[in-house]
Amino acid sequence: MKSKIKSNYGSWASEISPQKIVEGGLIFSEIRTNDSNIYFLEGRPSESGRYVIVKQNSDGTTEDIFTQNYNSRNAVHEYGGGSYAVGKQNLYFSNWEDQKIYSVNGKNISPITEEPDNPRALRYADLTLSNDEKWLFCVRETHFENKEAKNELVAVSTEKKSTIILASGRDFYSSPRQNPNNNEICWLEWDHPNMPWDGTELFIGNFESKSNLEKKHIDGSKNISIIQPEWSSSGELIYISDESGWWNLSKYSKGKNSTILSEESDHGGPSWQFGFSTYFIKDDFIYLRGKSKKSNKGLIRKINFSGEIIEEIKVKHTSIGYISNINNNVVYIGSSPNSNSEIATLDLIEKDLNILKESNPVTFDLEDISIAEEISFPTTYNEKAYAYFYKPQNKNYEGLAEEKPPLIVISHGGPTSATNDALSLSIQYWTSRGFAVVDVNYRGSTGYGRAFRDSLKGNWGIYDTDDCIAAADFLSENGLVDSSRVAIKGGSAGGYTTINALTFHDRFAVGATYYGIADLSVFIDDTHKFESRYLDTLIGKYPEEKQKYYDRSAINFTDQLSCPMIIFQGTEDKIVPPSQAEIMAKGLRDKKIPFSLIMYEGEQHGFRQSKNIISSLESELYFYSKVLGFKTFEELESINIENSENL
Repeated sequence: MKSKIKSNYGSWASEISPQKIVEGGLIFSEIRTNDSNIYFLEGRPSESGRYVIVKQNSDGTTEDIFTQNYNSRNAVHEYGGGSYAVGKQNLYFSNWEDQKIYSVNGKNISPITEEPDNPRALRYADLTLSNDEKWLFCVRETHFENKEAKNELVAVSTEKKSTIILASGRDFYSSPRQNPNNNEICWLEWDHPNMPWDGTELFIGNFESKSNLEKKHIDGSKNISIIQPEWSSSGELIYISDESGWWNLSKYSKGKNSTILSEESDHGGPSWQFGFSTYFIKDDFIYLRGKSKKSNKGLIRKINFSGEIIEEIKVKHTSIGYISNINNNVVYIGSSPNSNSEIATLDLIEKDLNILKESNPVTFDLEDISIAEEISFPTTYNEKAYAYFYKPQNKNYEGLAEEKPPLIVISHGGPTSATNDALSLSIQYWTSRGFAVVDVNYRGSTGYGRAFRDSLKGNWGIYDTDDCIAAADFLSENGLVDSSRVAIKGGSAGGYTTINALTFHDRFAVGATYYGIADLSVFIDDTHKFESRYLDTLIGKYPEEKQKYYDRSAINFTDQLSCPMIIFQGTEDKIVPPSQAEIMAKGLRDKKIPFSLIMYEGEQHGFRQSKNIISSLESELYFYSKVLGFKTFEELESINIENSENL
């Protein structure tokens, strides 16, 4: 066996370059099928993050549905989702540039929604075709200059430019779906300050009148979250409810509600975007994604409507989403600890797994991949949190005997979201260079039941920060990392956690924030409708509890800052405005703390352009090398570090 080169952690030569991360680097979502073809969305960093509908033909060939003039993405809730629907002949999609719905028939592409007075004022999401394909049921969001956007459930004619309002008056709507046997439609609605994971209500109504629906309440409340309603072919309404404390499968049949499967497991996730699916219904059976507790494998579970588990098929993917079906095949987007996101099909009869397309094929040695270890650890108030820990891994290098690796603590966005153990080349970028990484599922993360998810309510900025610190302390106390060389990074809500950790605690040596929140009061007045009342539950009502917002906004306590920071921000971010980055930079500048502020023109919330993804990774590594005092193997382009004389 070839002996490894002994070298300082952080200085290892790695095959996992930023270029390799974005080369391919496709983002898959929104699988749709009809009788013969599979469709999916493909986000392309090489085309400035444009989303293209790709058709997978029955003969195995693929084709783009439209040219570079179009981009299948909507801005409802700013996060979008449910951007297209597929019929027997035509396909319909919401176009990013003008937010209009277009019809596609062969090479013919034409708009079916009217031009509003203000460009992009009308936005459409969660597109679902009626049984006769004469209507598109969808969520419409209307924007105004000086007041909050209005959300409605509408039916858009596919034959002429006309729209019928089906339901209005509530703050939010989602998931319009038609019973395959009649004109019944189901949908979800909820109001401020709830987010869809706090509480939603499930309704049904009859579409025959082609006007406002007379609705019937089926399930849910302001304290029960209902998600992903779907009809069976026999007319039973299947959905996921967290009334038990976990998102479990339920049904409405013959006027009664009942639980199908009750487990201490979340069968769904937070509805940040429209159109996500964790199950489908075929021949009166439910096919539900899952994960084996005995082995690190994913599962496709076949369940009848009485909750009996008929079959569990193991697959290599541990992360499974956008699950659908065509003929006798399950179609889904999956990833695993050693494979990137893939479009996969599973033959339900032969049990064969076929990969239709890889987002970014792994072209380097699997010995360079660090496999995550799932850990739990004690945190404040005698509670516990969770994380995935990655050790440094490189087939050619090992650290010096007298040295322990530096640690990067990652705080995920959301904060009602979660991380998993699927392969992330962005994490492997660090581990292959000699860093340890811990990806934290702090209190408030999904996947651990409602009680864990709700524990962040009123405690955002405290529990999430505590848990990131607790993860670093746990690994340090177990001798796995260098306690004095710990970095923290995160984007969006994770950026907020990062900024707070670097301001209110003296635990980290350096940090990187991507479009993070520095001043909560500015965030209240300068964000979009979907999240405009999110902080009511995460922090408290405003302005009644204004002091909490002040106390948890790092910008008000820059005198406590003592830690170098690199800040990344997109200039067109509508969720976390650029002003947040500028406010934080001013605080660091005034305190004479070393920092870098890097603004990317044209980027939104989350970077989509290849050049900026590459730039941010290389700039972050360069910044860490200067602060933590190691020499990188590769020559990196220098960035401007203000107050660098104080390093």
